[in-house]
Amino acid sequence: MTIKTIRMLAGVLAAMLALPMAAQAQSQGAYVPGADWQRKTPAEAGFNPQLLKEAIDFAIASEVKNPRDLKLNHYRTFGREPFGDAIGPIKNRGDLTGVIVHKGIIVAEWGEPQRIDMTHSVTKSLLSSVVGTAFDSGMIRSIDDTARKYVAPIQLYNPTPAGNRADRMSTPDLLDLFDTPHNHTITWNHLLRQTSDWEGTLWGKPDWADRPSDTPGEWLTRPRNKAGTVYKYNDTRVNVLALAALNILRRPLPQVLKEKIMDPIGASNTWRWLGYDNAWVVIDGQPVQSVTGGGHWGGGMFINAYDMARFGLLTLRRGKWGDRQLLSEQWMRMAQTPTGGQSPYGFINYQLNTDRKQLPSAPSTAYMHNGNGLNMIYVDPEHDLVAVVRWIDNAAADGFVKRLIAAMAEKS
Repeated sequence: MTIKTIRMLAGVLAAMLALPMAAQAQSQGAYVPGADWQRKTPAEAGFNPQLLKEAIDFAIASEVKNPRDLKLNHYRTFGREPFGDAIGPIKNRGDLTGVIVHKGIIVAEWGEPQRIDMTHSVTKSLLSSVVGTAFDSGMIRSIDDTARKYVAPIQLYNPTPAGNRADRMSTPDLLDLFDTPHNHTITWNHLLRQTSDWEGTLWGKPDWADRPSDTPGEWLTRPRNKAGTVYKYNDTRVNVLALAALNILRRPLPQVLKEKIMDPIGASNTWRWLGYDNAWVVIDGQPVQSVTGGGHWGGGMFINAYDMARFGLLTLRRGKWGDRQLLSEQWMRMAQTPTGGQSPYGFINYQLNTDRKQLPSAPSTAYMHNGNGLNMIYVDPEHDLVAVVRWIDNAAADGFVKRLIAAMAEKS
């Protein structure tokens, strides 16, 4: 066993041992934000005001250089991939924005925290939480069950089909997400950890077209990796999870999220979870849009920074809000357990810091809900801290966190 492996395992063990203690500490008299979120000055909250200002100034100076016109930005980035056209809504972004929450209380805010912006792959953390409500209610008995046991063939919503059925003899009438021998083996756990290597096309996006390899000759011919063995960040497969969850919940996922998570934590009524133009299916005789796990081809969660901070605080407190356990301890523990082949990744989209590579300046128990942009919800149980920073350069994230923690360590 190499020294690198030993250090990685030690970090994982330390993180797992620290989680129950952090959860216990937070449950004792933890402040729960209401509609009027309590605020303190940095000094009142125990921060060094000057050092905190330096952290915020650093963030503002580190705004990502990509254009604020996110449609233009799409076609400069993901839109250049095969089948990369946007098929969901895209909204121009605002100023670099942030909210810092300590012990549940807001101690700093800047930019446009009430502005509704795309949050890209932070949406994945909300999607995994919706799947968590299905698990906690018993709809999913085990995350190690194969998904095909739960997901019925799906009727696509097509109110004006072209021609007649004879013209579509070679086209299946129903969509079966898990109908190939490889897809038969995929579990909920594989989908949640991005290790499924699901094969197929969904909403006009082949699995191989998302972040394709540099070897085009292998796009259609490479052998499948055994499910659970190889991590690959892939939005087509995340959208498979969203459609599978819709199939078992039999309700639009935004409605489930609102009822089970967002309303109980006091989120505003201004967030919207949007899907693709063509992502409509029939559920119990009604047309329903299947939402996306991010903004890779448009869509995803459109939300303000305060609501992002509330969600980060919910995960910081291990799924508990006041006296209500919205997501079970078991689910939160699984969500924050590193994935075997990709140790810093838990469930979508828990970017763990167990190896301290992404954020060397942060504790190994910290994690992020990250989305392109960068949209970051930094969650730090050791310091009872949540920080939302939107539109910061990815390379500056650790510098900001380093300065933020320093502002707590050196009190005035």
